[in-house]
Amino acid sequence: MSIQLLLLDDVDELGRSGDVVSVKPGYARNYLVPQKKALVADKHTLRMQAKLQEERAKRAEVDRKEAEEVAARLADTELTTIVKVDPEGHLYGSVSVLDIIKLFEEQGIKIGRKNVVLPHPIKELGSHRLNLKLNEGVMMTFVLHVESDIPLPVKVREKNVPPAEAEQATDVEA
Repeated sequence: MSIQLLLLDDVDELGRSGDVVSVKPGYARNYLVPQKKALVADKHTLRMQAKLQEERAKRAEVDRKEAEEVAARLADTELTTIVKVDPEGHLYGSVSVLDIIKLFEEQGIKIGRKNVVLPHPIKELGSHRLNLKLNEGVMMTFVLHVESDIPLPVKVREKNVPPAEAEQATDVEA
């Protein structure tokens, strides 16, 4: 059994403002309706649907422009974090979404948890290409360098550097 709702706000993984969606009764009763994110869809609320969709289209255009500006400003961003490691180069813990958000805040850039696309915490030293998902689906790529807090032997460092960078590192050290 499901309930038809008219969304008043965008809801991740469900729909956008003005959409009519089917959800389970508990989700509607316990979250969407009390948070004023949706109304039960009946003939009176469906009249609002066209107005909501029109407002959403205007807001989407503005949001997309802002997201593209942010993506252009942050293009080729490289962040560096220093982590604690053991003598073999294994991390104590990992680099999580919150750590990445903190690094961006240190640069004066405010992002949210939902913006960072990180399938699993980072548990290795080296360079990692990560994505940010900005408003309206605008994607941006940045590089996160995870470095050791102690000097490591050359073999351990080379093991954790991507192949293209490992060749350059050996040429410099030779």
